[in-house]
Amino acid sequence: MNTADAVGLAAGYALDLALGDPRRWHPVAGYGRAAGRLENELYASRRRNGVLFTTLAVGAPVAAAAALASITRDRPVARAALVAAATWTVLGGRTLRREARTMATHLANDDLDAARGRLGHLCGRDPHALDHGELARATVESVAENTSDAVVAPLFWGAVAGLPGLLGYRAANTLDAMVGHRSDRYARFGTAAARLDDLFNLVPSRLTGLLTVGLAGDRTEAWRVWRRDRNDHPSPNSGQCEAAMAGALGVRLGGRNVYFSRSEVRPFLGDGPKPSAADIKRSARLSGAVGAASLVLAAGLRIAFRGAWGRTVGRRDHLGRRQERGHGRNLPVAAPARGAGGAVQGPEHVEQLDGRGRTGRARR
Repeated sequence: MNTADAVGLAAGYALDLALGDPRRWHPVAGYGRAAGRLENELYASRRRNGVLFTTLAVGAPVAAAAALASITRDRPVARAALVAAATWTVLGGRTLRREARTMATHLANDDLDAARGRLGHLCGRDPHALDHGELARATVESVAENTSDAVVAPLFWGAVAGLPGLLGYRAANTLDAMVGHRSDRYARFGTAAARLDDLFNLVPSRLTGLLTVGLAGDRTEAWRVWRRDRNDHPSPNSGQCEAAMAGALGVRLGGRNVYFSRSEVRPFLGDGPKPSAADIKRSARLSGAVGAASLVLAAGLRIAFRGAWGRTVGRRDHLGRRQERGHGRNLPVAAPARGAGGAVQGPEHVEQLDGRGRTGRARR
């Protein structure tokens, strides 16, 4: 089934590449509405309520995905189709790049009103006072972070855990966007969702950084900036992606971010100037290349799991057959039973002794 999963990952990636997010009836939006209703039922400004909310909201899709994976265990075509549909649902690479290019076009045309109105499609910052450079910076930072969140991380977890990994990751990431931010309402309730999302993105964010460095035009500079600045960001994962992007593009990210209810001052990442509209387009192209590379790695990893599992099962089967033939060191062959005077007993008696020996070994 791992081969079917790999085929499904590739097919789902191709669907996202060709079609982008569904325009209507997006399953992730439906999940968000359901999670919102669950939040209303469970909300209290206590961490234990947040733990219960996160457990139920992530556990339900994981359990459903595990059941579907079990049902399609012996149906490779159905499994591949199911994984393809799930992959298409949880990926957002094409939409991310389209929004970035739209922003670049508005900035290139000096249409700041249109650019400010579009920023909400990429991040949650207050755009009203942002100039050309700050709008470009916000866009590049969003592209860098969401290359991991919307492409690399879902593919990684699809490779590691198949269908449950795909849906479990997207559920955790959606909850973080809903309740994981710092505010009076979610200071305690959202802690569990935020920590779970951090855990899910620990490996994918670093993989995104490495792929960004590896695909940069100047890999030496990208590596230097990534190594130096990646841990300066307040997020344990976002800095990995943003530092690599800053080094790859030769720009400087970070600074003061103004949100609707608060502001934050973040360390600078990179050594160059602020990004421009042209840098946004470069970031979108690099994001696409990182996504394609992550697909190759994810499909290969899923197939490798199949090979490793097959070799493990094969060794167990081979050992079992050897033991049944009496060649296992821990299971001596029962000697033929001899009656009075050393006469060999009949075959029925020998088979009975062998059966007892095997059963006794299994019980111990």
